[in-house]
Amino acid sequence: MSDFRQAFLAFALARDVLRFGRFVTKAGRKTPYFFNAGLFNDGESLKRVGEFYAQALLASGMACDQLYGPAYKGIPLASATAIALAQEGHNLPWSFNRKEAKDHGEGGTIVGAPLKGRVVIVDDVISAGTSVRESVETIRAHGATPAGVLIALDRMERGSGEASAVQEVRDRYGLSVTAIATLDDLMAFLAAREDLSSWRGAVADYRAQYGAR
Repeated sequence: MSDFRQAFLAFALARDVLRFGRFVTKAGRKTPYFFNAGLFNDGESLKRVGEFYAQALLASGMACDQLYGPAYKGIPLASATAIALAQEGHNLPWSFNRKEAKDHGEGGTIVGAPLKGRVVIVDDVISAGTSVRESVETIRAHGATPAGVLIALDRMERGSGEASAVQEVRDRYGLSVTAIATLDDLMAFLAAREDLSSWRGAVADYRAQYGAR
């Protein structure tokens, strides 16, 4: 596990974004861990998470010309990533969508830079894949090309079938998906943290039951 992935998980844990306990997912699965990117909710944490997104994007080698943040969680994440990339010498345009089209002023559904070239979708997680589908449709409708998806955490668990939601996006749209951290990284993180040793078995059991094939 690379250093920035380990640092990201430690930061998420410190911010209570990553929690261990007894939770229930939207799919009704009882899970021993929960990840809520909405709790990166102050200036310092948003700055840090943008830096982690930028590191993951640069490490992936994904070629892109622009960032796109789907409403709503993707908006601050894409903007923070754009700032962090600019600080590293990669000044990319970015934009986001409105949920409803504006019929006055500049109008339309896109705010920020016009969608052009190869566009990376920046979001928190991929669950049902609905946000990715809508983003792909929007990007293509504006004459641009979806280049890939950048997310915070890949839980690597089954969706509607045997594949994970991330695998389904890769197969359906032919897009690369890059996560700052994956369940593999989380397992390695738990193995290195004695203070979290009590959760190793529960997370391993959850993966055995719901992990993607």
